[in-house]
Amino acid sequence: MREGRALAQIVSLISGKGGTGKTSLCAGIAACLARDGFRVLAIDLDVGLRNLDIALGMADEAALPFTAVMRGETPIEQATPHPSQSRLSLLTAPVREQIESIGLRPFGAMLRQAKGEFDWILLDAPAGLGRGFQLATAFADEAIVVTLADPASQRDAARATELLLAKRDIPVRMAVNRVSPKLFTRMQSTVDDVMDLVGLPLLGLVPEDASVVLAAASGRLLIDFTEQGAAKACHNLADRLEGRRVPLMKLKK
Repeated sequence: MREGRALAQIVSLISGKGGTGKTSLCAGIAACLARDGFRVLAIDLDVGLRNLDIALGMADEAALPFTAVMRGETPIEQATPHPSQSRLSLLTAPVREQIESIGLRPFGAMLRQAKGEFDWILLDAPAGLGRGFQLATAFADEAIVVTLADPASQRDAARATELLLAKRDIPVRMAVNRVSPKLFTRMQSTVDDVMDLVGLPLLGLVPEDASVVLAAASGRLLIDFTEQGAAKACHNLADRLEGRRVPLMKLKK
């Protein structure tokens, strides 16, 4: 852990709908925080899809499910370490369980335990506003709402934001993912308009980038695959989470 950071932070990544690239952003931010010297735990709450291991380049690893820790079967220290980023660990979603069967109280107890071992805990919530959303936000210290640049996605993000802020008084920021520079310059809505619609300050823009898919297909972290495009955007997001002032990324046509 870096000097000056006393308390671990639980950050929930949520979205009102699927297909926003939230899991890829979770993996990218987690890897960047680990590279910056923090101990990072990424937890996959998407029982249905369970894709965070793929986004982290850990598909071949026998990742420990978070329910094993939650039930006291395995200590949190045995969370699956990343093969190339020693400070990054993963707890995956269970295979044979429904999200509705996971209790809030034992889940919260596990997160409190994780705070004693890690500097950052990132929760990759399933899309939508159901039980997974509740688990991801009940104990978060802050949240990132991931949306796309289209109006439908922004409306869903606004709905997720409204529900979250009705229950929790925590910092919430927005990341606009998969932004096509050409499309963005032609859109009627500006960044300010998007922030007004969703009702959140902007954490950052992430460009559409084929490297995200190529890195996952090759079993590598995005930041080990390239330092440009979406990888650089993830660095910026991580820096802002750490409290640094970073200029908004300029998207080239």
